[in-house]
Amino acid sequence: MPLPQSSRSLRNRLLLAAAILAAGTLTWYQFGGDADSAKPDNLRRMGWDAPAVVRVEPAELGQLDVRIKSIGTVTPLNTVMVQSRVSGVLDKVVFEEGARVEQGDLLAEIDPSSYRAQLDQAEGQLQQDIAKLENARADLALYEQLWEQDSIARQKLSAQRALVQELLGTVRADQARVDDARLQLSWTRITAPLSGRLGLRKVDQGNLVTGSEAEGLVSITQTQPIAVNFTVPEVDVPALREARRGEAALKVEVLDRTEQRVLATGELTTLDNQIDTSTGTLRVRAQFANDDEALFPNQFVNVHLRLKTLDAVVTIPSDAVQFGTERSYVYVVQNDKAYVRNVVLGAATDGRVAVTEGLEPGELVVLEGLDRLRDGKEVNIPDGDAGSSVNAERRSPPPAN
Repeated sequence: MPLPQSSRSLRNRLLLAAAILAAGTLTWYQFGGDADSAKPDNLRRMGWDAPAVVRVEPAELGQLDVRIKSIGTVTPLNTVMVQSRVSGVLDKVVFEEGARVEQGDLLAEIDPSSYRAQLDQAEGQLQQDIAKLENARADLALYEQLWEQDSIARQKLSAQRALVQELLGTVRADQARVDDARLQLSWTRITAPLSGRLGLRKVDQGNLVTGSEAEGLVSITQTQPIAVNFTVPEVDVPALREARRGEAALKVEVLDRTEQRVLATGELTTLDNQIDTSTGTLRVRAQFANDDEALFPNQFVNVHLRLKTLDAVVTIPSDAVQFGTERSYVYVVQNDKAYVRNVVLGAATDGRVAVTEGLEPGELVVLEGLDRLRDGKEVNIPDGDAGSSVNAERRSPPPAN
């Protein structure tokens, strides 16, 4: 059965559309395919193969201080709580809170009346017993003369000698009581046991104080000299001990929290006798004169301990070093190209690292733009960069590693 007129017309339209689509596809492959396929190559050539813009810095020959950095706490060498050694009414308070005092300075006085009376009583008893002793010695001298004349019995002479020895003991005991009373009286004057800075007063004038009070009158903290306690990682302990065997004391710098200002410079004095297993660190101590009192007790500070100084070593910024699975390397710029250079690293401090093998002084190493580099890639150093003045100098490419 023949198709209706409307069906034949629809089929003809579909065939015509298919023919037009096929002709367009063929034309695109013939005339547009080459241009489009070349476009990725052009983009690739303009991006990846274009010279990389980098920032460089020359390797420097000079000194490098090998340091250990840590966080420490300012610790007084001595801190005492001034307490009364006798009981009584606090008669005078002569110190100012926060003031600096010297050893032996008067701080306060306790009412001495009762202690002065006890001293007078002990001295009176001593005088009485001294008089008895002198009288007994005179009698003993007389008895010895009479004994030589065979005028008294031996027992009476022996008894007199014993009495003299007894009175000698009594006088010594009296003298001890006098010394104790005088000592008790001296303790009514409370003086500074060491030089340092006073804290806040803990008791006021007129109060009754006793020798058993734990709170005391005031605290004194020694600030000159003063110490800083800090820790050293276990891995650095061998180098620290080796450096400490030298004749010169190890220098220690204390900086503020921003590490922008040096507060004091001192010397390492003490190492603890064991490593703390919970932290893997060794506690050490440095001492500072602290003449300007820049260091305050219990203050947190940054500590730089200098172990040694390396002379005439090649150093580069630590940011220039790249670390591979089996090597450390840098990119060296020569003849406007970047080349991979294997290096052997030494000590590092303050953002710079020593290079013991692989670099010569003055060679340019790449600091920025490392992610766009490969061995032999052309580079572009902007004007004004640290190494641009030597960029014009042409060097022969390095030998293959």
